[in-house]
Amino acid sequence: MQHFVGLDVSVKETALCVLDKDGCIVHRALVESDPKVLSECLLSLGYEFSRIGLEAGPLSPWLYAGLIEAGLPAICVETRHMHAALSARINKTDRNDALGIAQMMRVGLFKPVHVKTPASQQRRLLLTSRKLLQRKVYDIESDLRGQLRNFGLKVGIVGAVGFETRVRELVAGHVFIASVIVPLLEARSALRAQLIKLHKMLLDLVRADPICRRLMTAPGVGPVVALTYRTCVDNPARFSRSKCVGAHYGLTPRLYQSGETARIGRISKCGDAMLRASLYEAALVLLTGPRSRWSALKAWGVAVARRRGMQKAIVAVARKLAIVLHRMWRDETDFRWSAAA
Repeated sequence: MQHFVGLDVSVKETALCVLDKDGCIVHRALVESDPKVLSECLLSLGYEFSRIGLEAGPLSPWLYAGLIEAGLPAICVETRHMHAALSARINKTDRNDALGIAQMMRVGLFKPVHVKTPASQQRRLLLTSRKLLQRKVYDIESDLRGQLRNFGLKVGIVGAVGFETRVRELVAGHVFIASVIVPLLEARSALRAQLIKLHKMLLDLVRADPICRRLMTAPGVGPVVALTYRTCVDNPARFSRSKCVGAHYGLTPRLYQSGETARIGRISKCGDAMLRASLYEAALVLLTGPRSRWSALKAWGVAVARRRGMQKAIVAVARKLAIVLHRMWRDETDFRWSAAA
């Protein structure tokens, strides 16, 4: 007899519920949130499992990989879909959520999500850590500029390399201000040193990856954008059509239709925000960069900008760039600079 399992995962413990094909509860438990413990608990029951569902979350990749390694049919469910299915319950508890997930597995009312490979998760760790250090450096610089302006000390236009020298020159004659500002400058220097290390790791990783090098043949796509696209898409075969990539990452407009009402709104902003921001930056460089080379994609974006404005043109080019990069990856071809090619 087939059985279906729902796992409501928390940091320390996971609520487990097992249903048979008729929807009757045959087992309930509260076990440690560890893939080995969960696998041993499920295998010890001796049932034949058809689906084991868990919600996408911070621990999901780790638990999913452990369950799959143990030979169990685990499925990671999309968060918003699961929230909509479970929100009808009056009493929200871990036991009830596990029961609701098991029922979703039994009736097939779920939307599975792609779980990133360990290599992709490592690349994402590098990207997010580098972005974190970069953001903290910018925060310190912006705060220093604002605080010094209160005393009439204007930093002005200066690059990242000469920023510390310029600030030290301004506070040289102010003892108390210098005693407060210098520790911030030292913290900024330490952050920049670690940021340079992570950026070098990123460049070395991109240099050794043939897929990233191929993606960088497209205009506007640099090492960071290429590695971000490589990390977020992970497996191009999971998209049946290249046009699905733009919609998957929230670069297509919302549509509300009911009866005679039909409204087209702004972009949906679904999917990974990191990739969406990277594609937007690449499209911005492609359209407005001073050294941007002319191409059929840029000509199309300029035509859209004349009709609809530059902001909508950048989003449209970002969506089209996501489609082009996916097709380049699937076909193992470099970017074609002209429509004839």
